[in-house]
Amino acid sequence: MTRTIHTLLAGAALAAAGAVALGAGLVPAQAEEGIAIPAPALDEAPHGGTETAVIAGGCFWGVQGVFQHVDGVKSAVSGYAGGDADTAKYRVVGSGRTGHAEAVAVTYDPAEITYGKLLQIYFSVAHDPTQLNRQGPDTGTQYRSTIFPQDADQAKIAAAYIAQLDKAGVFPKPVATTVEPGKAFYPAEAYHQDYLTLNPTQPYIVYNDLPKVANLERLFPDLWRPDPVLVGAKS
Repeated sequence: MTRTIHTLLAGAALAAAGAVALGAGLVPAQAEEGIAIPAPALDEAPHGGTETAVIAGGCFWGVQGVFQHVDGVKSAVSGYAGGDADTAKYRVVGSGRTGHAEAVAVTYDPAEITYGKLLQIYFSVAHDPTQLNRQGPDTGTQYRSTIFPQDADQAKIAAAYIAQLDKAGVFPKPVATTVEPGKAFYPAEAYHQDYLTLNPTQPYIVYNDLPKVANLERLFPDLWRPDPVLVGAKS
C-alpha cells in the first residue's frame, strides 16, 4: 500500500492540475500548495517522554495522513475537538452546530521533534491557515483552522507563532487559525482512521490530500518517514 501511495505522490501535481476525472462536487478552487515558512522563534526544549498536539485544519483525512509520515510522531488519530462528548459523532459534527472541529491528536516524542516543529508542518503543508471556516471544497466551522493546546506552554507557543507569521507577512492574508485551550479530544469512528493510506486512489484524497504529503517530503525531507505510522497497526 505504501508503494501505491508513493506512485500516486509522483503524479500528485498532475492530479492537482485536473488530469484525473473527479466525482461530482469534489472539485475545489485549487489544489493544496505547501509553502516554506520560518521555524517558530519560541518553542519547547527537546526532552524525553511523549506529548500530544491536537490540531484541526479541514478534513481530518489529510491532516492525519501528513503527520503519519512525520519522523518522531508515534501516532496520529483522527477525531473531534471543541464540543461535547455526546455529539462527537461524524454525522452530527457535519451539521456544523456542535462546536467541534475535525481534529487530529498527534502523539510525539519531544526528543525527536518539538511542538513548534509540528506547528511549522501544520502551517506549511497540512492546510491553508488563512481560510476561515473552510478548507478547499469543505465549508463550515467543523473545518476551521484551530489549535487545541494541551497545556499553557503549548498555548503560549501557538499564539506566539501565529503572531510571528502574521508580523513577517508569510502568507498573503492574515492567519485565521484560532487557539482554543481546555477542549477535550474524542477519537473518530474506526472507518475514518488511516483513511488516506487505505484509500489512495479515492478522488478526494488524490486531489486534496496526496499533494500535502508530497509537499511534506519536499519541504521537510529530514523529517520524512516513507512508511506511515498507522492506527490500525496498533489494534
